[in-house]
Amino acid sequence: MKYISILMVLGAFFLASCAQQNKAQVGAGGGAVAGALVGQAIGHNTQATLIGAAVGTMLGYIIGNEMDKYDREQLNHVYERGVSNQPTAWVNPDTGNEYRVVPKPAYTDPETQRVCRQAEIEAVIDGKREKTYTIACRDENGRWQLQR
Repeated sequence: MKYISILMVLGAFFLASCAQQNKAQVGAGGGAVAGALVGQAIGHNTQATLIGAAVGTMLGYIIGNEMDKYDREQLNHVYERGVSNQPTAWVNPDTGNEYRVVPKPAYTDPETQRVCRQAEIEAVIDGKREKTYTIACRDENGRWQLQR
């Protein structure tokens, strides 16, 4: 019973800190708590609880990370194929978050000699409209990596 109390406190901690975390971190936290509860229920000992927490953390991270990947893939597509100064928009089917991205022309960074591209991003996340400017550059594998 004492393990369940500890896990409930940990669960509350993870839920309280979700606002500043990405979806993969939130998934890992929730998975750890759920996995620990299942491990304790099945094995009735500390080892089973720890194994359950570890497995739950891994599965929760993978699920949360996959949710983030949709938006990253869409943004990567805009950097790769988006017409300069023409907006591209999408709505994440899982979160309902809305994005509108206007890419700028590609250029070669004089310091790194990498191809880069700036973009203006407008997002509506949890009902709040936000606007930011990003720069992405191609890495050595040809993938776009956000610089800022």
